[in-house]
Order: sequence, then C-alpha cells, then structure tokens
Amino acid sequence: MSFPVFIHFGPLTLHPHWVFETLAYTLAGYVYARDRRRHGDVVETRVRWWIIGAAALGGLVGSRLLYLAEDPVESARRWSEPAYLAGGKTIVGGLIGGLLAVEWIKRRLGVVTATGDLFVVPLMLGMAVGRIGCFLSGLADRTYGVATTLPWGVDFGDGIIRHPTQLYEMAVLAVLAVLLLVLVRRIPLAGDRFKLFMIGYLTFRLAVDFLKPAVRIGGLSAIQWAALAAVAYYAPHVPRLVAEARRG
Repeated sequence: MSFPVFIHFGPLTLHPHWVFETLAYTLAGYVYARDRRRHGDVVETRVRWWIIGAAALGGLVGSRLLYLAEDPVESARRWSEPAYLAGGKTIVGGLIGGLLAVEWIKRRLGVVTATGDLFVVPLMLGMAVGRIGCFLSGLADRTYGVATTLPWGVDFGDGIIRHPTQLYEMAVLAVLAVLLLVLVRRIPLAGDRFKLFMIGYLTFRLAVDFLKPAVRIGGLSAIQWAALAAVAYYAPHVPRLVAEARRG
C-alpha cells in the first residue's frame, strides 16, 4: 500500500483525510439528530442549540490550541504562518475545549441538567471514521506511532515499520461503544455515559500516546498532560460509577 491512499470518484482524486473527515461529521450529525428524535432531549431546543454551538466553537479552539502546544518551539518559530496555525488539530483538545465551553454556557444559561449523553455515540462514530482518514493519509497526518517489530506494524512511506496507532484507536472506540451500550441500563443517572466515555477514551490516549513520537515535558506530551488533567477531573465519579455498575 502506498500512502497517502487517495480516493477516486470518476475524474476526481480526493485526499483521504478530507473525505473521511467530511464523512465523520456527516454521520455524527445524522446519528445525533436521529437519537435526539428517538429518545427525546433533557433541555429545550433553544438551549440545546446554544450547547451545540458552544461545543463546536470550544472544540475548534481547544483542538487548535493543544495542537500548537504539542511542540512549543516549532509553534513559536512558525507563529506568523496562517496555514500552520490553522492547519493542525487534536481530538483530545477538541473534547476538552468543547467540554469547557459547554459547562460555561450552561452556567450562563442556568442549566443544571447533564447534557452530554446524546453526544457520546455520535462522537465515537465520528472519531472512528475520522481515524480511517488519518491512517490512509500516512505520514502527513502525524498520527502514526513509533517504530515497532510487531507483525502488524505498517510502513507509512518512510521505510520504518510503525505502530498503526490510528487502528488501535478505532479498535478501542469499538470496545468502548459496546461497553457503554451494556452499562447504560445499569448506570441510570443523566451524564454518566458521557463521563464514562471521557474517562475511557482519555485514559486510552494517556497510554497510547507513549507509542507516538512527541515533544515531552516531564515525561509526557502536551496531549498526555491534557488527558491526565481531564481524567483527574472525572476521577471522583469513578467509585460511584463502579458501584452502580455492580449493583446493576
């Protein structure tokens, strides 16, 4: 396989990252709208749109800022290049930025109800589909792993057999989705499914990013520090979640 793996539609040749990112947003939006119609909503429509807007804007800003923090020296050197500043993003930064923005807007609107559960399935689906594009993009996407001798390692084009960390993430998201579907009836409180998703995914990222090349400060990359902070934020809920799952 030669990377990047371009997608051909008749006379068109499209970059896989663009194709699968667009597909990820489309599928996530469809599933979100479907689940909202099917299961109802815990807040009124006007409030939900404020929350969606805050999540989108916070996610965009957070994903860009954490991307720039991944390599502070490189970011400082290229701070005047608009293409560099606007080009990169990280899922972890998007999740945390979206979370902070939603909590802020909910506080401004006086909303005390947990509102994250409807986002869980669309997020996992969109992230998994998007990672297909990351994998097919090869080295340009910078989501690959370090060198490995394992038989499932992949040469993304530079002659080095690397961990296909994009595929690892897709597999973990699939397992996490199954677990959440099983546990959702055992943990009835609103918001718990979102908490479990964040704990599970960010714990995985804290671990798997040791397999990725990165600038590390204190032994961790900027993404790992952010994931660790978010997991610590949710840690007080873990004993209750475990106890409720066992009772269920």
